[in-house]
Amino acid sequence: MMNLEGAGRVQTCDGVSRRDFLQVGSLGALGLGMSEMAALQAQGAVDKDKDVNGIMLFNLGAPSQLDTWDMKPDAPAEIRGPFQPIQTAAEGVLISEMFPQMAKIADKVSFVRSVYHTAAAVHDTGHQMMQTGRLFRGGLESPHVGCTLGFLKGRRGDLPPHVVIPELMGRTGGNLPHGQEAGYLGKQHDAFVLNADPSVKDFKVPDLLPPTDLPAVRTDRRQKLRSLVDQNVAKFESAPRAQLLDKNFEQAYRLMTSTQAREAFDLNQEPDSVRDRYGRTRFGQSCLLARRLVERGVRFVTVNTFLTVFGEITWDIHGSKPFTSIEGMKKIVAPSFDQGYSALIEDLDQRGMLANTVVSSLAEFGRTPKVNPAGGRDHWPQCWTVFFAGGGIQGGRVVGASDDTGGYPADRPVNPAEVAATIYEALGIDLEHLLPGPQGRPIPVVDSGVRAVRELFA
Repeated sequence: MMNLEGAGRVQTCDGVSRRDFLQVGSLGALGLGMSEMAALQAQGAVDKDKDVNGIMLFNLGAPSQLDTWDMKPDAPAEIRGPFQPIQTAAEGVLISEMFPQMAKIADKVSFVRSVYHTAAAVHDTGHQMMQTGRLFRGGLESPHVGCTLGFLKGRRGDLPPHVVIPELMGRTGGNLPHGQEAGYLGKQHDAFVLNADPSVKDFKVPDLLPPTDLPAVRTDRRQKLRSLVDQNVAKFESAPRAQLLDKNFEQAYRLMTSTQAREAFDLNQEPDSVRDRYGRTRFGQSCLLARRLVERGVRFVTVNTFLTVFGEITWDIHGSKPFTSIEGMKKIVAPSFDQGYSALIEDLDQRGMLANTVVSSLAEFGRTPKVNPAGGRDHWPQCWTVFFAGGGIQGGRVVGASDDTGGYPADRPVNPAEVAATIYEALGIDLEHLLPGPQGRPIPVVDSGVRAVRELFA
C-alpha cells in the first residue's frame, strides 16, 4: 500500500485507479520512444514513407443495411422497408433518403456491401471482430487497430497516438471485451479515453484538469512529487504492475502540462459555423473533435456513435421498447449521423487531410431481411454494409453485393479480419509483422492468409 500525506492522499494496493495516479502525475504510457520507432521501421513493420492517420466511426447497435446503404426497392414491402433510395454524387450508387447530406459526398466514399461473420449474433462478438480482426478466444484479447498503430508508430509530440471519443463502449448485453483496448500488447498501449461529452456547454477533458484535491501542490512541482512517491513505494515497485506505473508518471506530466494537448481538445477554438455544420449533437461534436485531434498529431481516433444499447436510442432497431422502430431510426438516429459524417468527410477534404486520413464506418452486424411484427429488425451477422473514405481508398465505388433480400453475400464476401486488414494496409502496416504476444509468443498483425479488400485501392 502507498500513502501520500498532505492536502491530498492517494492509496493503492492490489488495484490501481487511473484517476488516483493521475493525481500524482500518472496516466497511460501513450506510445513508443523514437529509438523503438526506428527499430520497427528497420524491421519493416511500418512503411516509413507512408504516414496515414485513421478515424474509425463505430455504429454501435448495428444499422439496418436494407434501410440505409444497401436498399432493395424491388423487394416485397416486408423486406424493403419504408424508405426510398436516392441518387448520390457517385454515379450509379444509391443510398437511403435518410442521408441527403451523405449523398452529396458519396463520390469520396466506397461501400462494401457483403460483410459477414459466422460467430454468435451478439453485439460484443461483432465489436471485437470488427475492431481487432479476431474473436476473443481462450482469454486472449487482441488489440484494437488504433492501439496496434500506436504500438508500432508511437506518438507525435505530447498527444497520445490513439484516442477514443466520447467513452469506451459500455454494456451491450454480454460480458466479453468490446475490442477497444490494447489486449495482449499491454495496458500501456491502451487508448486515451476522453470520458466526456464534447457537445455539452462547458466541455472539458477530465484528465487534462489539474487535480482539485491536491491544492497545495503546484503543477510545476509535480515532478518533485514523483520523487516523494519513489521514496515511499519501494515495496510496491517489486510488483509486476509497478513497471507500468513507472512508465506512466512522465507521460502524465507531459500530457497534463501540454499546451499542444489543451489546444487540440479545445472545441471553443472552432467557429460557430463549423460547429453548427457538424451538428451540436454528441456524435457531431465527436466527429469535429476527431478532425481536430488528427490535424494536431493524434494518429488514430475511434468515435463511438453510441455507448450502449440500453438507456438510449441507437441503431439497435428491434421495434419494441426500450428500442426504437425503423421509423424511429429516421427521426432520431439517422439525422445526426448524416450531418456529422458528411461534415467530417467534407471538412477533411477541404483541408487537404482526406488523402492521408482513412475514415472507416463500421458496425458489428446487420439486421434481419424481414421486418419483424414490432416494426423493427433484429440481429443479423450474415450480411451488412461498411464504408471507407480517404487514406488512398478510391471513392464512389461499391465492392461486393448482397442477394435480393439483403440477407447474404451474393458476390465478394468480406469477413471482419479483411476489414481490419484493409484499415491496416491504408495505415501502412505490414499485415505479416509479428507482434509480441503473451509469454513472448509472436502473433501476426492479422491471421496468415488474410488480405485487404484490394478493390478499394486500385
